Amino acid sequence: RTMGLSRDSRHKRRATGGRRAIHIKKRKFEMARPPAMTKLGQKRVKIVRVRGGNFKYRAMRLEYGNFSWGSEAIAKKTRIMEVAYNASNNELVRTKTLVKNAIVQVDAVPFREWYKQHYGVVLGKKAAKADKDEKKEEKVSEATQKKQAKRRKAMGIIEGGIEDQFRQGRLYACISSRPGQCGRADGYILEGEELQFYLKKMSAKKKK
Repeated sequence: RTMGLSRDSRHKRRATGGRRAIHIKKRKFEMARPPAMTKLGQKRVKIVRVRGGNFKYRAMRLEYGNFSWGSEAIAKKTRIMEVAYNASNNELVRTKTLVKNAIVQVDAVPFREWYKQHYGVVLGKKAAKADKDEKKEEKVSEATQKKQAKRRKAMGIIEGGIEDQFRQGRLYACISSRPGQCGRADGYILEGEELQFYLKKMSAKKKK
């Protein structure tokens, strides 16, 4: 009786090229399963019972995830808009497959709203539009204004690459969880050298 996919190496040749005699049957602990190939879409997660009576959460489709913004030390639940880059396989970008270390574009609104509420600064607004918005802006209590002013003194400078992304309403992020194992697509916003590295890779890919 066959047990589907297997991760054994008995069927492989030796390093010298010789063939091995197979004198052991397949083992349960060598069993493999087909990849989840999680796609973008309305959440659908299957529960799989695995070795030891444990469970894995096989995400078939996901559209939201928790993404952390490292330099600001916050995390927000946001929508995954697009799969932008995958180092291992371009086919995974075309088919919008979510895997660990995939570079995706996420909705910038939750982060912009937090920044505005925390510092009283609107990110990614053009100068003329910002002036109009200031006139329309809702009233904030004096105590909140003092808090925001104090925070603004200590706040860091937002790098140009991230400012541009806020203008477009989408941020580049990296998925750090394993959607096919834990049923979640969580990750972090790309910043600094890592952001520059991936922007370079993506622009090179577009030129081809």
